[in-house]
Amino acid sequence: MRHPTLIAVSGPPGAGKTTLAHALADALGWPAVCRDEIKERMVAAGADPADHLDLKTLEAFFRTIGELVKSGTSLVAEAAFQDRLWRPGLEPLVDLAGIRVIRCVVDPECARVRITRRAAEVPSRAVHADADLLRRIAEGERPIESWVPIALDVPCLVVDTTQDWKPSLARIVEFATLTQQSTADDQSTITSTDNA
Repeated sequence: MRHPTLIAVSGPPGAGKTTLAHALADALGWPAVCRDEIKERMVAAGADPADHLDLKTLEAFFRTIGELVKSGTSLVAEAAFQDRLWRPGLEPLVDLAGIRVIRCVVDPECARVRITRRAAEVPSRAVHADADLLRRIAEGERPIESWVPIALDVPCLVVDTTQDWKPSLARIVEFATLTQQSTADDQSTITSTDNA
């Protein structure tokens, strides 16, 4: 059986990862597994946000991804995927799926505006640390700029989400559906910020 494909949509807070992940999953006809949405569903089902929920969400996220991959299902997974915390969860899947990383980049001020807006307009965001993130930014910290990309030796496409998507969704879909042979033929990491 051909390995399924796992597209890991990554990036700092406010980079528009969830929006892109759902658009890509819809275009591909694949399921989308989004870390923040899992946490929101857990709280809606009665979980206590103070009860080590970030760790439980992380475990549920990778358990869901693992089950889908082992069943042969290709999917789009979305989370920050910052290297130290997330690479250990992805590494065991390298032999089970063709992993490709989409790295969202964004202007920090654009990200701050997005975080502020969603915190005010989306009630389910209350279970996340948006307020703390905005406080840190106001105090001069740089959590957007200090985000550390995941370090896996897999193909990677850089997408600037500041205004629209660069490259376009059509190019992102093309990247996501590269054949495994095409990926094997290109040993270098694929990166692009053009409008192709």
